Amino acid sequence: MSINHSIAGIVRRDGKFLIAKRKPGGALSEKWEFPGGKVEQGETDREAIIREWDEEFRIDVEPGVFICSGTFSHKGKDFLLSAYEVTLLSENFQLLEHTEIQWKTMDTIEKMDVADSDRGLFSQIKEFYSLN
Repeated sequence: MSINHSIAGIVRRDGKFLIAKRKPGGALSEKWEFPGGKVEQGETDREAIIREWDEEFRIDVEPGVFICSGTFSHKGKDFLLSAYEVTLLSENFQLLEHTEIQWKTMDTIEKMDVADSDRGLFSQIKEFYSLN
């Protein structure tokens, strides 16, 4: 059984994290998420982060250190979700896959309607940033 690989970009500034709300429709309809997506065949995680942020927001980012990973299942497929720190190189966001972005504390994000795959990373993200 093969596992599909996805990435999430974590941007933290002044104690708050960037979170985006998906457009209506599709599997993640109107769910909040840490932006990212599937890693294509032959692509590194870093390349996937750069491509996904360009496709979703038309902004340039610099992938940073690995934070954590977790597994989840969706429509009978198993996924590995790897989260990386991301630095924004521009902030002229074009919302192509989302209806809004917000900066929120982790305590607030935990109370929001977040994609289950991202929710599974909360404890590790909090540990990485020593937010316990």
